[in-house]
Amino acid sequence: MAAVNPLKFLQEVRQEVSKVSWPSRNETLISTVMVLVFVLLASFFFLAADQLISWLVQLVLSIR
Repeated sequence: MAAVNPLKFLQEVRQEVSKVSWPSRNETLISTVMVLVFVLLASFFFLAADQLISWLVQLVLSIR
């Protein structure tokens, strides 16, 4: 295994980080809001599905 020079490694990391296209503050805010909205929609969907399945199971099990 080759020995890694920490200073060279940090220089290369800094060089690569400078190539990254970072999102603007506005893009980050919009993406965050979109994620939160979809999380809420998904949670309401799974809540409704869970309630429906629970109701169906109770209906089936209560019939003798």
